[in-house]
Amino acid sequence: MIHILLNEQPLEVPHGTRLHQLRNQQQADADLLIINGFPTGGDCQLTDGDQVIMITRGVVPSAEQLESLMMARHTPGVHKRIARSRVGIAGAGGLGSNIAIPLARVGVGELIIADFDVVEPSNLNRQQYFIDQIGQPKVVALKDNLQRINPYVKVSTHHCRVNAQNLREIFANVDVMVEAFDAPDQKAMLTASHLQQASTCPLVAASGMAGYEASNSIRTQKVRENFYLIGDQKTAARPGCGLMAPRVAIAANHQANAVLRLLLGEEPE
Repeated sequence: MIHILLNEQPLEVPHGTRLHQLRNQQQADADLLIINGFPTGGDCQLTDGDQVIMITRGVVPSAEQLESLMMARHTPGVHKRIARSRVGIAGAGGLGSNIAIPLARVGVGELIIADFDVVEPSNLNRQQYFIDQIGQPKVVALKDNLQRINPYVKVSTHHCRVNAQNLREIFANVDVMVEAFDAPDQKAMLTASHLQQASTCPLVAASGMAGYEASNSIRTQKVRENFYLIGDQKTAARPGCGLMAPRVAIAANHQANAVLRLLLGEEPE
């Protein structure tokens, strides 16, 4: 017998087993075969340690299949901790839409997203929407995009303006809270309200990511217990220094990685 990985799962097969033979036995309708990272149109004899991926194009993997594939990438212990977590995202614009996508890709169990705005043409310069989504509520469009990436992540949306009065109700029982607003007054409101109302729940906020300044000036800073601020803390949007996709996405992915570290019991840095 030889040992291979089939769709990331260990499998023993007899010596001399060929790729097409394995397909006929395991997933006869697979029309794309990938062996050791390379697509192949031909047949070959399998050897010990081969990694085989079988794909049936146009068919969405089941929840169990996708879970198994992601678990193999993340390791079981890590993936299980991520999969049972709940993350709140206040804002679905340049930061929020760019934060939600990597969190959905790693398999966060539930994303709770709130925003009152709709997709406008100017949003397409940095936000994770498509031209045919113009005019849709951002939370509706973002949920659709996230479910195309990972249909098994629960996405709860609130098409409303977040304020100090509804903050706790919307984001009840989240493991980590994310501030992803554009306006300074909204940022200040959410930060002050969250730290007052839910001081034991970590908050990941951002400030200073406009323009095209140096990438490495975007930093993660611990401001106080359970409060992390990401950005350069100085470069605000102004005439001649707009919000642009690369730097906004750098800050957003800093936030997403800080969330991931917090979920796994690590200190963001």
